[in-house]
Amino acid sequence: MASIIQVGMADLKLTKAPNKLMTAGLGSCIGICVCDTTAKVGALAHIMLPDSTQAKNPQNRAKFADSAILMLLEEMDKNGASRARLQAKIAGGAQMFKFSGESDIMKIGERNTQAVIEHLAKQRIKLLAQDTGGNFGRTITFDVENGSLLVRTIGHGERVI
Repeated sequence: MASIIQVGMADLKLTKAPNKLMTAGLGSCIGICVCDTTAKVGALAHIMLPDSTQAKNPQNRAKFADSAILMLLEEMDKNGASRARLQAKIAGGAQMFKFSGESDIMKIGERNTQAVIEHLAKQRIKLLAQDTGGNFGRTITFDVENGSLLVRTIGHGERVI
């Protein structure tokens, strides 16, 4: 029997099919889903910030795009995934609040999205699809069996990417 494993904020979990991974409340945060559909193993990281090197307290590696992706790859390696077969999908990165002046520092969703895309590319992980931006939150459910990602939004319906 398949179960749905909850992934919290600044958290990372790995599972094997037929289980699914789910995270709620993705605003400016990004859900990074990586899987190897041949080995039937996948992981989901719910990152909050783009860069651990800018943090005063970088202990929680799952909180940052750069360190979460490395951690995710270590876990995938330990569980029989092949780097050559890894595929990623991402969702989130919304601009949840309007700030006067529109300084880039406040555009955390956009900065998170950019950081995730850059770090996936640096690790040579193919990004198959993304549902990012906008000004609404998302809840995602990642099916490790086939790599499909169900994105549910408030007021914008749901879609599978």
